[in-house]
Amino acid sequence: MYKSKPLYAAAVAVALTTSAIVPAAQTTVSAATHVKVKTVKLKSLTFTKGEPVKLPATYKGEKISWGAYNKHIFNRYQTVHGTYGKKKLPIEVKIHVENYVIKIIESVKEQVISVDQKPVLPKKLAVLYANGKVYDKEIKWSKVDTSESGTYYATGSLTHKGKTVTTKAKIIVRDINTDDFSLALLHTNDTHASLDNAPKRATAIKERRAAYRAEGTPSLLLDAGDVFSGSLYFNEFKGQADLKLMNYMKYDMMTFGNHEFDLGAKDQGAALQAFVAGADFPFITANVDFSKNPLFNGMQKKTITSGPEDGRIYQGVIKKINGEEVGFFGLTTEETVDISSPGTVAFSNYIKSAQATVDKFKARGINKIVALTHIGYDDNPAVDNDQLLAQNVDGIDVIVGGHTHSKLLQPTYVPVDPEVNPKKTEPTIIVQAYQYSEFLGDVNMTFDYKGKLKSYKGSLIDVKAQAPDAGAAEILKPYADKISAIKNQEIGVEVLTALPNLRTNPDNTISVRNSETALGNLITDGMLAKAKTLNPDTVIAVQNSGGIRAAIDAGPLTTGEILTTLPFGNTLATVKLSGAELKQLFESSVGLFPLENGGFLQVSGMKLEYDGSKAKGERVTKMTITKDGGVEEVVDPAKMYVVATNAFSATGADGLTAFKTAYDDGRFTDLGLSDWETFRDYAISKKTIDYKIEGRILNVDPALQGK
Repeated sequence: MYKSKPLYAAAVAVALTTSAIVPAAQTTVSAATHVKVKTVKLKSLTFTKGEPVKLPATYKGEKISWGAYNKHIFNRYQTVHGTYGKKKLPIEVKIHVENYVIKIIESVKEQVISVDQKPVLPKKLAVLYANGKVYDKEIKWSKVDTSESGTYYATGSLTHKGKTVTTKAKIIVRDINTDDFSLALLHTNDTHASLDNAPKRATAIKERRAAYRAEGTPSLLLDAGDVFSGSLYFNEFKGQADLKLMNYMKYDMMTFGNHEFDLGAKDQGAALQAFVAGADFPFITANVDFSKNPLFNGMQKKTITSGPEDGRIYQGVIKKINGEEVGFFGLTTEETVDISSPGTVAFSNYIKSAQATVDKFKARGINKIVALTHIGYDDNPAVDNDQLLAQNVDGIDVIVGGHTHSKLLQPTYVPVDPEVNPKKTEPTIIVQAYQYSEFLGDVNMTFDYKGKLKSYKGSLIDVKAQAPDAGAAEILKPYADKISAIKNQEIGVEVLTALPNLRTNPDNTISVRNSETALGNLITDGMLAKAKTLNPDTVIAVQNSGGIRAAIDAGPLTTGEILTTLPFGNTLATVKLSGAELKQLFESSVGLFPLENGGFLQVSGMKLEYDGSKAKGERVTKMTITKDGGVEEVVDPAKMYVVATNAFSATGADGLTAFKTAYDDGRFTDLGLSDWETFRDYAISKKTIDYKIEGRILNVDPALQGK
């Protein structure tokens, strides 16, 4: 069978009514045959993709049987039945293929504007054509008078070759409200299961809420994380005592602190899952991912919601307050992987996570945004902190922070600085309420109708000065009775001189996290003594200062005091390090001085000298091992040394990479003894405790000499 090019073109054109691509623009083809018989001409056919091609059933009263066609073949020979019998006649059909506009396929989002605004409608929209392709085409919009409140529709249209398609945009116009909007935030952070003050905290919260109600200012109660760990209450009740009190106090939201993940290595997060599930409030985090921990299946939704459920985790929450919408989102320090035990829980970059979340809020018309963070006010800038968050992310009005236990007596104002961030257009304030439920943070803000922060006033309310709330005291009592019995167990040891556990504040630069302490010396001496009984080659002991949580008063030593000082239940371990690795370890320890560092190491069995004026990584000037009889031996870079520490530090936590290298290399032994029992046994062996700072760690900065 002969196949002419014109006929094949026609066949393809007809076939396109089913699935093939329609040729662009207008095309005319003819289906003529080589058979030398009379040609029958039919009326030309025009079709658009998606519409059926209708071929005539008869011609001049005679029935036409059309051959089958598909996208490859169109039969040239059709049979006409007539009075003279069957005869094959060629039939010429002209087929016109038009590239018609089919429809506008891109929807236009609903807009909510004030009567002083004009709708901003897209100039181009996605349009589907008959050839199956999508083009961005310019759309003309009808004018809509939005000078009064109400619901309006703008019509967008496009005309192509005589065919017009339209779409609509819904526009909701609201009356202008030029009134200022005020909001108060009451906030806590780093309470660390310090529940003895909880009834007084409840009173402070009730009184402030009542005062704000009286003046017509709405208020919310937030927690910036680290409810877990740090006291006997947590050791015994794993956060459930805290949770009952927080539910009673009617917290509105909470974000996660690093210590919320402390039990991950032991219970895979079961304690945290129970805490979240039992909460009468939602949790917010933009950078913590629980998806790989099956205990949290169904509990986290990585979305922003205006209808949060209690006991669930969200990227962000929108609260409608007195007709105004305010956005809240949370952040947790990425250091959690190093300083806690999150297991499969993952943490993403705080700047990227924050900006993505703020952009989502803005897309929904939210212009008042609160970040609830546990990244630290002035923590390590190489990782994360609130001041860098404020500088690098535009759109956050207030940061309610935690992690560094900062005592901010009034909000810190972070102005717009084009040299630091040319994209930042509005200032940010930062608040934080110290630690251990000693203070209730209180900040009152006023915004203009466009969401710009006009004024603010913040303070810390002394919780200890409050009277206990009866309802909270009743909730606490059964827990407190059990803890009291444990606290009062004396172990037969007398502490002659109090052992402080200082932290930095506006009046003090000395801290357990940047300096040698008597308590650190006592703890590490106990570790070294115990490790030597199991491995006589042990010569040094080190304790991460972030694991020393409370001071010890003079007087009889109790089990409760020991458990409060060492609350994490870490086990004793030994690690083999070369002298060169020891230098690397202590460079990490003193590298952030004078800033606080949970990885700052208290030491026993050695002396360390460093120059705090030198660059990080170049500070350690001398390390000596203290041998029996007080003889000091300089550390040999090539020699191997056995170092006692806790199993948490031994894995490389707190950025102690020298430990991590040895751990990964198998130079690690977990001795299986809890740190608090090691401390207790050593104290009992001493009978009386009279420890002082001995010069085990010395800053030899020349500028400090003679002072």
